[in-house]
Amino acid sequence: MSSEIKSHLSDSFGSEILIHTGILANKCYQCGKCSAGCPVSTEMDYPPSMVLRMIQTEDPEEKEKLLRSMSIWLCVSCEMCLQRCPMEIDIPTLMDYLRQRSIASKKQHPKASKIIAFHKAFLDSINVTGRLYEIGLVANYKLRSGSFMQDVGVAPEMFMKGKLSLTPEMIRNRKKISEIFRNTIKK
Repeated sequence: MSSEIKSHLSDSFGSEILIHTGILANKCYQCGKCSAGCPVSTEMDYPPSMVLRMIQTEDPEEKEKLLRSMSIWLCVSCEMCLQRCPMEIDIPTLMDYLRQRSIASKKQHPKASKIIAFHKAFLDSINVTGRLYEIGLVANYKLRSGSFMQDVGVAPEMFMKGKLSLTPEMIRNRKKISEIFRNTIKK
């Protein structure tokens, strides 16, 4: 662990984030470039710069608001914020960590249920086949979300154009993928 990281460790939310992601939220000096460049910031309850500020305050109420916010679920990890940040703060990784903490503490925003269902269905597809299997992803998502009729008219056209395969394409060494998932879950 670097001396910069060690000097910032305490029993705080910022330290927890630093330990798990290597991101030092206190490096942010609130220039706002991340929020200005974020394509979804206008839809967020807290834009990226405010997320960092909420972490910096070390206020337990702010932490609670973040874990229950819709902002962490709307981040599309496009990395525009990272590209614009003069301090090179990896906000997409931070948002991913906040999503995982939100799920683990059962504090996810109620409107995020379909996003979470898609996230889990996507990961299930990768875990089983080693790559994305679209029909399996859609079926799993529909079962998890209850959105059975959503986009049902699109599938036949995609199938006729050869965009959907009825059988999944499996990678050769799926055990390695399963091992990656197991190791990630352990962390």
